[in-house]
Amino acid sequence: MQIFYSIKDLTNNKNTVLTLGTFDGIHPGHLKIIDRLVSSSKERGCRNVVITFYPHPRTILGNDNSVKMLTTQIEKIKLLEKLGVENLLIIKFTKEFASLSAEDFIYDYLINGIGLTEIVLGHDHHFGKGRRGNAELLKKIGDKESFVVTKAEAFMVDGEAVSSTKIRNALLEGNITRANKLLGRNYEFSGVVVGGDKRGRELGFPTANIKLSSQEKLLPASGVYAVKVKVENENHIGLLSIGKRPTFYSEGELVSEVYIYDFNREIYGAEVTTELVERLRGEQKFSSAEELIKQMNKDKENGYKVFNKSNN
Repeated sequence: MQIFYSIKDLTNNKNTVLTLGTFDGIHPGHLKIIDRLVSSSKERGCRNVVITFYPHPRTILGNDNSVKMLTTQIEKIKLLEKLGVENLLIIKFTKEFASLSAEDFIYDYLINGIGLTEIVLGHDHHFGKGRRGNAELLKKIGDKESFVVTKAEAFMVDGEAVSSTKIRNALLEGNITRANKLLGRNYEFSGVVVGGDKRGRELGFPTANIKLSSQEKLLPASGVYAVKVKVENENHIGLLSIGKRPTFYSEGELVSEVYIYDFNREIYGAEVTTELVERLRGEQKFSSAEELIKQMNKDKENGYKVFNKSNN
């Protein structure tokens, strides 16, 4: 897959099938769009192009720097490449770009910039100043400029359309079961193992402190989760704790630490990916270290139950 950061680097070629969107999470609704894009480009003998935006438009339009991503830029690139995307244009989203009218965007970027024979659009996608750009406007211009507009249907789960916002909200509520169902796969994040205060070792539960690979990545609600753990291409199971460790600290930063079952070696500096399977409980403050150890043993037992259940 070729990656472009400026439209000037893409040659204009009318034999193009393209789509555009933020595509955060690459959830099943996005998969329908990408699948149509790739299959149509093969049928037509055209190249395919995905246009996406960075940073997330909400951080610019709403001045909301707290928006965290379901997929980092690197994760998104890897997923799109696996799905058969040939060309990816990442447009820097700025206030100036956001002020571009939908018509100017269509002509300057899509028709005269990239060229197209077909555009595939999400069921509720809007673009351009005031969000005036939509499938209807594209069809009107497409009739004049000889390109086809294909609208992908929404992907429904339990009677409602899947969206990145719904997945994000489920994660923030700690509802990992719902988040995974909407996402179509287990939510995961990666990071590097860094030194901690070795408190877990003292308690009989040595943990690996994970420094996130990207601070833009969304962490789910604080609590304890049963997780699948990949350590340098080795697969394990474990418990992930996200929180501020209130039993020992009155104030503190949010820490992600993973206890890996039947694992007993130093892995500082190793890359670790945790795949969240089920939330076992919320974060709690215990009256003593002994009470915490008792609960951690229960967590360990409950984690085993989760994996035994999933293996049956």
